[in-house]
Amino acid sequence: MRLEVYWMPACSTCKKAVDYLNENGAEIASFRDMKSEPLSIEEVRKLVEFVGDAEALFSKRAIKYRTMKLNERTLSDEEMIELMTGEYTFIKRPVIVSGGRGIAGFSVKRYEAFLNE
Repeated sequence: MRLEVYWMPACSTCKKAVDYLNENGAEIASFRDMKSEPLSIEEVRKLVEFVGDAEALFSKRAIKYRTMKLNERTLSDEEMIELMTGEYTFIKRPVIVSGGRGIAGFSVKRYEAFLNE
């Protein structure tokens, strides 16, 4: 299984995820630093498709989520996609993609299931 990793190299969660992947024999084909190489709206839409829906890719932990008072309303999928395109911190990270499917964030249990599908 060859993986594409969308991440931020300084992110501790991203580092933990990559360490987990390496320790479990996953082959990482490419890395994409979402901060230095921002994603286009088409790329964000593709990641949404891979992970299942916009909510699965959208990070409510971003500082701007509260400062923009986004927590006070319900966002549509299109609003989430536009926010993620304009600001990388709204993307849950890391995002791991392989064979037309993906996973966002890091959880050992979810990674085990993803790698064994």
